[in-house]
Amino acid sequence: MNTNRLTADMKGSRSPYTKRRAAITIQQLIRSTGLVAMASGILFIVIQTIHPADILSSVTTGRWAIVHCLGIAMCFLGLIGIAGIYARQVEETGWLGLAGYLVLSLFYALTMAFQFVEAFISPVLATHAPKLEESILGIVSGTVSEVNLGAMATVYMLTGVLYLLGGLLFGIAVMRAGILSRWGAGLLVFSTILPLLLSSLVHHPYDRYFAVPMGISLAWMGYSLWRERPEKA
Repeated sequence: MNTNRLTADMKGSRSPYTKRRAAITIQQLIRSTGLVAMASGILFIVIQTIHPADILSSVTTGRWAIVHCLGIAMCFLGLIGIAGIYARQVEETGWLGLAGYLVLSLFYALTMAFQFVEAFISPVLATHAPKLEESILGIVSGTVSEVNLGAMATVYMLTGVLYLLGGLLFGIAVMRAGILSRWGAGLLVFSTILPLLLSSLVHHPYDRYFAVPMGISLAWMGYSLWRERPEKA
């Protein structure tokens, strides 16, 4: 009986230490996602600068494959990165942060699906079904499609809405929380509004450069998260 009580007391005495270690481990894990967010933001910038023209002859090139494979990696890392940024300030951002996180995550998920199609399916279509591939390219450039693509064009337009809405909500929530860099969050809001202000003046493919500030803002917030040090137990 006494032995059982002693064992229970020993377990109880270890539990606060165990909890502190678990808390530090979680902090370190969240902090490490800052590096992931930085990588995603950098890839976002690189992709805009090396993306080939959205024409049929580009689809079968190695550059096209590299860019869209990088796009898949960018989206995957972005999902992890914004999850860490949100987890660091989940209580402070409230419902606005949750809404921004979910919308921005859906943007990355849908974009990753399109990047997969463009990386691995489009080169085959360009060879065996060029009319179909030209119609897919037309979604990006805004030209009229000769082939009925069903809901694909609508889903692609939805990614644009999610990009704008998610960036705006998430950026404002991070700014209000005041934990990570407000400048980085403010740049995210600015990069969301920028296409709305200049889309009528700058057309595709030069509108790709509107995504550069968003890449910088994501890398900035990731760096702000990574440079934090876990609290000592």
